[in-house]
This record gives sequence, C-alpha cells and structure tokens, in this order.
Amino acid sequence: MAIIDRHPRQATTMALAHALSAAERGLAVIPLSRTKLPALRSPHRDDPAAPPCHGECGRPGHGVYDASTDPARIRALFGAAPWATGYGIACGLPPHHLIGVDLDTKTGTDSTAALRELALRHLFTIPATVVVVTPSGGRHLWLSGPPDVVVPNSAGRLAPGIDIRGAGGYLVGPGSRTDHGVYAAAPGTAHLPPAPCPPSLLRLLLPPPRHPSPSGARHGGHGQGLLQFVLAAHEGQRNTRLFWAACRAYEDGVGPDLADALVDAAVHTGLTAREARSTIASAERMTLHRSQKAEAPDEALP
Repeated sequence: MAIIDRHPRQATTMALAHALSAAERGLAVIPLSRTKLPALRSPHRDDPAAPPCHGECGRPGHGVYDASTDPARIRALFGAAPWATGYGIACGLPPHHLIGVDLDTKTGTDSTAALRELALRHLFTIPATVVVVTPSGGRHLWLSGPPDVVVPNSAGRLAPGIDIRGAGGYLVGPGSRTDHGVYAAAPGTAHLPPAPCPPSLLRLLLPPPRHPSPSGARHGGHGQGLLQFVLAAHEGQRNTRLFWAACRAYEDGVGPDLADALVDAAVHTGLTAREARSTIASAERMTLHRSQKAEAPDEALP
C-alpha cells in the first residue's frame, strides 16, 4: 500500500539526518525522491548535444557522481531538493567499496534460497553485515569489495531474484521513505560495518572469464567489438563497461595491444585518461590473479 506522508518537510529532514549519519561512516550519499530515483534532475537534460559530464560543470544533478561524504555538500544537495524523502548510498567508492546484494521478492522466486544454494555449491558463507529490509519484504546485504576490483551492476545474472549493485549503482539507505514504505536496518545489524565479500562470491559477481582466442583475432573483429562495447556506454556504465572489456582483452591475450585504443574509447565516453588507465590496470591485475587461481579449489570461509 502506498504511503501518504502528511508531513513532507519532516520526511526530508529525517532523510537528511540519516544521510549525514551514513556519511559519518564513510558512505557517500545523494538525495532520493519517493520513487527511489535521484531527486535532482540532470542540468543538461535540455541540451542533447552537451558533452558527457560527471559533475565537472559544478552543478548538481549527476546521480551517483554527486555522492559525497562532506556534510556541507550533502546539506546543499538536500537544500536543492526539498522534496527528497530518502537517500542513496553510492556503491564501489572508498573506503568501503560497497557491493549490494539485493534479494528481491518477485513472484515465483525465492532469492534467499537461491543465495543459500550458491553458498553451498561454491563453499562460502555470508558474514555478519548490514542488512536493510525493503518495504516489499526484500533484503539488501551490504558487503565490502577490494579496492582494485570493479564489480558491475547486474539483474538476475547471479540467480533469479538476486540483483547486484556495484560501481555506478546505489542502494536506498535505511530510513528512506518511498511511495511503498520505509527502508529499515534489520535488528542487530545497523551498527555493523559492511563485511568483506567472500572471495568465492566475488568471483561469481565478476564477468566470467573466456579462453584465449586464436591469434588471428588479435586486433580484428573481436578487438573492434570490445571497443564498440565501451563506446556504447551510457552514464553510470562507463567504468563498468571499460573494466569488462579490458578483462576480456587480457583474457584473450590482446590486452597490451588494445589498451591504448580502450583508453581512447573511454575518454570519448567521458572518462578521463587517468581514470581509464587505472581501470584497465585493475582489469589486468584481476585477470592475472584469476588465471593464477583458476586451478585452485575454493576455500570455505568461517
């Protein structure tokens, strides 16, 4: 049932208070509307020819790129969005590099059982961590990722009813009010830090590795396909798509040859060259690490 708030200003004040509390824990936040979308619209919405902008223009309205832990900045964002009734927590940012496991309650799916089955099959356990209960009865599990790994967003790829919030995504923070109800931390979890993501689960969250392609594909159609994949990225996808393409390139043995072209493609979408090279370097390290671990069995975590 939809919630009708008779005191919208009070809801905004409470959302700001919760957002500031989250920021004190190192979580970067943005204001959200009742629909769970960023409360501030893009300042470039009426200019389709505007170049990609991640907030370099200095104006708010860039989604997760507005996310901040600075109290003054957060107050300014909420001041520009007095209709906000919630807040979003950006994933993938330091110091926690947050990964959200969204266990949905869609009809015909049991996401909790699906996660339990994955844990048994791949020998991992979910450690004690923050759990946020959604108005529909779903749950968000907060996990912390390694600083040099970019976990992409996904919907249903891990299992039906399980969505992943990674780099470029955000989680609705506890205390947020929406059209369908209030998000709340599960009892006994609000004080916990996001627990480290189990290595076996982390491997499942990353794009699957491919076997090396024949040398004939070194800079042909496959390389061009990866470049086109990066060039087609929209706002919020650029870093994730670049990381995925770089992983594929290094797994196929064309990473060193394709790296400069990938940087150029990423810059064309709006990333800086420095951001692009950092992401590609992370992909190279992850690919090397995964190849070294490919034959090693997963270890059960306590």
